[in-house]
Amino acid sequence: MIDKFLLFPYYLTLKLRDRRWSRPGRKYSYAEVPTLSIGNVTVGGTGKTPHVEMVLRLLQQSPAWCDKQLAVLSRGYKRDSTGFQQVTAEGSASMYGDEPMQIKKKFPGVVVAVDKKREEGCDLLVHPDKLKGRKWAKKCWNREFRPADYIVLDDAFQYRKLKTNKSVVLVDYGRPVQKDMLLPLGRLRDLPERIFDADALIVTKCPAELDDDARIAFVEAMGFTEYRQSTCEAMNPNGHRQLIFFTTVQYAPAVGVYPTSEPRFTYSKKAILVTGIAKDGPLRAYLSDTYKIVDRFRFPDHHRYAWKDIVRIQGAVDKQPTAAVVTTEKDAQRLLDCTGMPQALMQRLFMVPISADFLTGEEREIFLDFIAAV
Repeated sequence: MIDKFLLFPYYLTLKLRDRRWSRPGRKYSYAEVPTLSIGNVTVGGTGKTPHVEMVLRLLQQSPAWCDKQLAVLSRGYKRDSTGFQQVTAEGSASMYGDEPMQIKKKFPGVVVAVDKKREEGCDLLVHPDKLKGRKWAKKCWNREFRPADYIVLDDAFQYRKLKTNKSVVLVDYGRPVQKDMLLPLGRLRDLPERIFDADALIVTKCPAELDDDARIAFVEAMGFTEYRQSTCEAMNPNGHRQLIFFTTVQYAPAVGVYPTSEPRFTYSKKAILVTGIAKDGPLRAYLSDTYKIVDRFRFPDHHRYAWKDIVRIQGAVDKQPTAAVVTTEKDAQRLLDCTGMPQALMQRLFMVPISADFLTGEEREIFLDFIAAV
């Protein structure tokens, strides 16, 4: 409650904005194909990108969508390009953003695009022929792709102009929204009660072994009642039923960022950790089971690496010549933008693939039915 008083102008602005967009008779834009929004009410750290990838994997396994053209639309945070752009695997993080680049490289058959105006982006994904018109001919670099049959919108929960068919909000198990505060006192960028506007909630980064009592306690702490694990449903304070799921993070063995990466360094007992993400605690814990972290470089989320950063990391390598340099998949996309990377660093640079999955197979099946039936 303290943030509502200390940050009253910000709180009031969010309340008025929510009231304006929620009033009866409000007109919204709609896409011509099924859409699914994945977002949160906090600043980073909930795992949006791994969950977008999880949705794509599930849709590709679904009989209803496995042979359809899937697409992802992102804002492309901190990119240099403007307007609508189709992401290509040969592009760069500075051109499209680190998260769209990561998704495109993992899912080459999925059309990935960036556009700040989501309703415009959806329209162009469905009608790529419009990109050949005079308005777009010089603005969009890569205009050839199949029309989208299903669009997953990354981080679009706060984009109220476009009404999606389904919406999913992510909540970090280690940082419940009901115990958080608005920026800058906390990490909330939206009203915590807005989680009740989503069609489904996913509690992310849960312990792999989470018992029934812990699930019920977490759901009730968020303000829900009548939680049924068998159906993944609960009643929210507004009197509506919502789906609630629990997922955990899974790490895969480190892989080379460059083709010249030397696999022998992954067998080292030492690691230098380089991250530019919201929270690197879980990755540190995972790596600590295998490596002694002898140095650590922690940069702000979505940090754009400069030559001075490379020099610092190279200095650490010089002091620890047998250590592997380990980073995240998102950071790897931005590090690849750095020209003139020292060969010694390229040989030692590895990224740890990350994925999200449900705690139970039953949850996975219910969620698949939820996203497929749009």
